Amino acid sequence: MTSTLPPQSLSSRYGPRYRWLLLFSVMVGVMASIMSSTIVNVAIPGMSHHFALGQERAQWVSSGFMVAMTVSMLTTPWLLARYGYRRTYVGTMVLLLAGGVAGGLANHFPLVLIARVAEGLAAGVVQPIPAIIILRAFEPHEQGRATGIFGMGVVLAPAIGPSIGGVLVDLFGWRSIFFMVVPFCIASIWLAYKFVPTTAPGGVVAARSGGLDWGGLALGTAGTLCLLNGLVELRGDAPLQAAALLVGAVVAFGAFVGWQRRLAAAGGTPLMNLALFQYRQFAMGSVVAFIYGTALFGSTYLLPVYMQVGLQLSASHVGTILLPAGIVLAFTIAGVGRLADRHPTWLLVCTGLALLAVSFALMLLLRLDSALWLLVAFAIIGRVGLGFILPSLNLGSMRPLAKPLIPQGASAINFLRMLGGAAGVSLCAIVLEWRLAVHGDSLVNTATSPARLAAFDEVFAMLAGLCALAICAAWQLREKRSN
Repeated sequence: MTSTLPPQSLSSRYGPRYRWLLLFSVMVGVMASIMSSTIVNVAIPGMSHHFALGQERAQWVSSGFMVAMTVSMLTTPWLLARYGYRRTYVGTMVLLLAGGVAGGLANHFPLVLIARVAEGLAAGVVQPIPAIIILRAFEPHEQGRATGIFGMGVVLAPAIGPSIGGVLVDLFGWRSIFFMVVPFCIASIWLAYKFVPTTAPGGVVAARSGGLDWGGLALGTAGTLCLLNGLVELRGDAPLQAAALLVGAVVAFGAFVGWQRRLAAAGGTPLMNLALFQYRQFAMGSVVAFIYGTALFGSTYLLPVYMQVGLQLSASHVGTILLPAGIVLAFTIAGVGRLADRHPTWLLVCTGLALLAVSFALMLLLRLDSALWLLVAFAIIGRVGLGFILPSLNLGSMRPLAKPLIPQGASAINFLRMLGGAAGVSLCAIVLEWRLAVHGDSLVNTATSPARLAAFDEVFAMLAGLCALAICAAWQLREKRSN
């Protein structure tokens, strides 16, 4: 039966197109996981009304998912080694499916929150898998094109998802949002039993591993929770509590690194193999991924707030303005993926970061009477920059890795990008509130002012500076010439 064929037999049965069928199979699941992470924001107002929730409790639906997804990414290499590719992938899809159904049927908010955490765990495990497959199943001259095609599909999911979600909420209520992942999960499970190998693509057999590094997982979870909650507390009136949480995050992450070193020295299987960072390109790529995640997720939060609060545009205007940029991003990723097969990835990453920095800097030129097409054009420049970065960063960082380290590399770089992203949202919110206070304004005021625009301008300038800083690290992705 197909379900028991090793990777070589699957490749023989389906021929050269097998690797593309394999990529499509995991792409459906990853699209479902990304859609579940973004589309629920459309349902939060209806859910808050149904369960009589305050804003803080309602946000747990998003933050619980984010923490679970970020931390569970570190478990992907162990799960793949312990259970193989198909069982791990199918297991995540079953968990995502169960979370969607349970969230849609739940009559109590704690059950909704548990369902969201389950979906986050599944999303975190599945998201590093495509990068591993691309580097193992595709030849080097095809990896860029495969990454571009995969990226195009994944980017379209969050671009289209909220629009569909808004229609579903209007027609069927907030519960319909949870059920939206069900057909994707069912399709991905069916595809997995046809095309995903039991061991690993590319003929590399998954090795049986020891037990999961529960100590490392506990420390990583504690560090992530302390970091995110500490940044949130910085926005409140409890500076001592925020400082304690941020110090706790530093201590937990320091202990995590020490524990990983100790476990590796004892011959165990650490959650994050620190040998990865002995590869210069991977180490620099990780720095870029963290800063890039901070700028990307921070701007995703900042742009809609800027348009609605700073420029006084309606929510429908915001969606209309950002839609062309989302479509351009999807097609840019596909095109740049082909470029990554023929041009140095460090050059593409640097180009993307430069365009992203320029788009943030151009926002400083906008005023209340500026034409809307300028805002659309500046947003498109930023999304073109993202299109250059997304297919190139993983390839440039992980190509030098030894094959056994590729799963660990994909897991670690995704974890660092998400950690940067989670921090980026709070960072932008904190700096915005600080600069508004300095300029004598606040988001509570209904009318905008030059002082408010000046505060937003300073946050955009900070994001431009972060992108410029990331270029310095991206420059180190260059391969050293051998003498």
